[in-house]
Amino acid sequence: QVQLAESGGGLVQAGGSLRLSCTASGRIFRTYVMGWFRQAPGKEREFVAGISWTGVTTSYADSVKGRFTCSRDNAKNTAYLQMNSLKPEDAAVYYCAVRLQERIGVQVNEYPYWGQGTQVTVSS
Repeated sequence: QVQLAESGGGLVQAGGSLRLSCTASGRIFRTYVMGWFRQAPGKEREFVAGISWTGVTTSYADSVKGRFTCSRDNAKNTAYLQMNSLKPEDAAVYYCAVRLQERIGVQVNEYPYWGQGTQVTVSS
């Protein structure tokens, strides 16, 4: 079983920045992809970003490219999502998720392990 703990959400003005963290613990015995998703009220959960085990490969939704950056520190089993130039439409509950595969997936059902979510609110 894998547990994920997120932190870093909060309220920020449009144009501001936040950094989310996600720490994995539990029975992790292999490399894994870390994904970030978000869900706004009344909308489906959507892929935001993902990072491979080595950190060499990243993937971003078009809506966040150039503004969000994934990174990870495997020694700490922690991944980060740096969010800059935040817009009101970025407001959502953000989730981190683990996929025990090499390839970054963009579908919710490709990730069996999920964090509890952290709220990001962006005021205009």
